[in-house]
Amino acid sequence: MTEQSRKVPAEALELPPIERAALEGSDMKLHAIIYDFDLTLADSSRGVIECVNYALNCMGLPNAPADRVRETIGLSMSATFEYVTGQTPESALVTEFSEHFKIRADRVMADLTYLFPKVPDVVRLFYQKGIRQGIVSNKLRYRIEDITVRDRIRECFSAIIGAEDIIRHKPDPSGLRAAMEHLKCQPDATVYVGDHLVDAETAARAGVSFVGVLTGVTTPERFRRFPVRAIIESLTQLPEILGIESVGRGVSGSA
Repeated sequence: MTEQSRKVPAEALELPPIERAALEGSDMKLHAIIYDFDLTLADSSRGVIECVNYALNCMGLPNAPADRVRETIGLSMSATFEYVTGQTPESALVTEFSEHFKIRADRVMADLTYLFPKVPDVVRLFYQKGIRQGIVSNKLRYRIEDITVRDRIRECFSAIIGAEDIIRHKPDPSGLRAAMEHLKCQPDATVYVGDHLVDAETAARAGVSFVGVLTGVTTPERFRRFPVRAIIESLTQLPEILGIESVGRGVSGSA
């Protein structure tokens, strides 16, 4: 991690350890899979780095290093601002930062965001198997919808919960609970898949089984501080660890 001497918000990285629990069992009846979006289903790094630094420049602040911005992907605007600037996220500052970020993101984010290889194959496989799927993200829902429509996988998701749909963002579990309510599934029959510690904490707070994917910046060691069903290199391994047969060899291989 870069610049470790700077203050890191508790919401971002320094989360308390949670005892491992029965969530690790492999005999659950799977009804639904819910995903984080950024760095779980898609690589939005270029877009987020562009928009964060655009917002900082508009506020008269210096650019943040690309690696540092990448560590914030998936966090709320408040946590992102605090992490990249080291400043207390006062309401007025966060509002200004968010407004500038949104202006730039409306122009460039979709074009600078790409689904990871094989992600369409994986989510279409689960869709064909009749498993309900959703997305819960701190990203704005309409951005996710634009990208999933563009890449022809929107029909695979029966629920998409974004930042504008809830008052309290991850790691608060309200978004995940809202998605489960929409999907009509219970926590013990649901898996949440994410790349960040904030996703692992969200799942733990909701009582949902969690799968960590290493397409972000979180290491296996950090994921293991939480109840975790599995840690996978990429989404291509998800069908196997959930015991779902693949269609031909469409999701084999690495991402």
